[in-house]
Amino acid sequence: MTIFQQLQQRRHHQGKTLQSLATVTGMSVPQVSNVLGGKVDARFGTVEALANALDASVVVVPRHLLPEVERLLSGKAIGPDDVPSSVDRFLAGTR
Repeated sequence: MTIFQQLQQRRHHQGKTLQSLATVTGMSVPQVSNVLGGKVDARFGTVEALANALDASVVVVPRHLLPEVERLLSGKAIGPDDVPSSVDRFLAGTR
């Protein structure tokens, strides 16, 4: 997922409009739309301003760690899938 897709997803999740982001960042609505759509070659400061307006941070992740970060961001636990959760272990101990 590109950074622009992540910012768009966050915008939709927060219910923020292009106008509200434009107001907070001092950009025009078309500029916000073009940046979030990945239609322009945006400066880092522009991307960072949009991330800040969405209460997020831009982070550089080493490629070898990217699968773990993506898994964490997707809401899945990091580690083997067959490891029981704390709740499962607790419930198993009460039986």
